[in-house]
Amino acid sequence: MSVPPWRIIFFGTPSFALPTLRTLFEGPDEVIAVVTQPDREKGRGRKVLFSPVKELALQHDLTPLQPEKVKEEAFQEALRSLQPDLIVVVAYGQILTKSILKIPKYGAVNVHASLLPKYRGAAPIAWAILNGEKVTGVTTMVMDEGMDTGDILLQAEVPIGDDETCEALHDRLASSGARLLLETVEKMKGGNIQPIPQDHSKATYAPPLKKEDGHIDWKKEAMEIDRQIRAFNPWPGAFTKLGDQWLKIYKGEIREKAPIGKAGAVVWVGSDFIEVGTGKDSFLIREVQLEGRRRMTIREFLSGHPIPMGTVFQ
Repeated sequence: MSVPPWRIIFFGTPSFALPTLRTLFEGPDEVIAVVTQPDREKGRGRKVLFSPVKELALQHDLTPLQPEKVKEEAFQEALRSLQPDLIVVVAYGQILTKSILKIPKYGAVNVHASLLPKYRGAAPIAWAILNGEKVTGVTTMVMDEGMDTGDILLQAEVPIGDDETCEALHDRLASSGARLLLETVEKMKGGNIQPIPQDHSKATYAPPLKKEDGHIDWKKEAMEIDRQIRAFNPWPGAFTKLGDQWLKIYKGEIREKAPIGKAGAVVWVGSDFIEVGTGKDSFLIREVQLEGRRRMTIREFLSGHPIPMGTVFQ
């Protein structure tokens, strides 16, 4: 016997949520409402920007709900009046209250970009790269009042490439999460999915990134610096001080067993790289952006900004 379409309320905000929302719009169920964070002003002109999820909702003729706080009673009453079967949450940005989680007939499911209980929190993709993980993945879970603490429904592993950036891995995990959510809902409808409690003793955390996290400490090993550059691309970026200006580093590679020299000192300048000493091995910088300028290759950069050997990055 076929199951009638479920009435789904979707909570999400950034681009990571888009593949899942698109999958729901294209699927057999009905997205009856979309909830996203309030519009924010950005940039020097203080232009009001819509979230990526709001943009997609409007394309499907849905005006999203945008409560400042999900605790607002009027907002919760609006959700109750919709009589949803399921709530789906992907990178929304607020923790849902117990009173909201009780509204849908079949509960609330979250798509999280890690293999829980590892990397609970706001920045699981960046921290997985930063910590040198070889494999990460996505998890669907039953939501509770905690932060990523609910019972696991399904998981899918995703390998991390040796030179993969957070931006690239983000897109692959977002797509994987959409597929996993669709499989999760299908199995929920069939009654053949068994939630598994997380082992909280194995939990690790991925706190929000801060701008200062991107400042490179050249005393660290070249391998750690390489991970930092990839983990913080695109935000907050990995950066160093060149004289009185900030230089953001987008791309480079490790040179193992190289003469170290002083940490942060330029030990060689090639036509398309700058070699810098680190705490172990050296690092070849290949793509940069000087503050106020465009992103460029080292070949382009050196044509207008010669770097003498012995220059020290701070």
